[in-house]
Amino acid sequence: MKEIRLRPFRTEGAVEAGCDEAGRGPLAGPVFAAAVILPPDFRHPLLNDSKQMSEKAREELRPIIEREAISWAVEEVSAEEIDKLNILWASVSGMQRAVLRLSPRPDFLLIDGPKFRPFADYGKDRYETVVHGDATYASIAAASVLAKTWRDEYMARLAEEYPEYGWATNKGYPTPEHIAAIKKYGFTKYHRKSFHPKELEPTLF
Repeated sequence: MKEIRLRPFRTEGAVEAGCDEAGRGPLAGPVFAAAVILPPDFRHPLLNDSKQMSEKAREELRPIIEREAISWAVEEVSAEEIDKLNILWASVSGMQRAVLRLSPRPDFLLIDGPKFRPFADYGKDRYETVVHGDATYASIAAASVLAKTWRDEYMARLAEEYPEYGWATNKGYPTPEHIAAIKKYGFTKYHRKSFHPKELEPTLF
């Protein structure tokens, strides 16, 4: 297998945390955000943007990251909070909360995506937003793996409570199966009220 060449750091010698989220697009369930500080020499041939990895590869890599990272944290942001903040700022809030749980506290943050905002001691000079960051920096890729695997595990548990929605496989995304189940059974407490796909607009009123 060809190893993906991810950058190990932005600034040599700095304590950097990569941050990413999973679950921005679903109709149901939380968004999960992760922050990870990797050793500068961390390498693994499977590590990549989690969306480009198989489920098996993500599950294989998760315990390795959790064991070998200098520090890591995962935060859940509920559907209720997503509806209150909107999905963008709910994702940012989750990443911020994950960062504040890291020890040691990172010097600098590498954020996947184009949007972030200052918080706590992290002004604009202490973070960088990186479009496709999960395919650029190893720490962001590691965060993407943790956020994705933690969220998938959570949705599998919710699927046991509400099996008719197919969350074990669709993870809350707007698949035809999921949309048909909403039309038949209605919304649950785990659905995001602020998400209105066109197929469901008549159902909302």
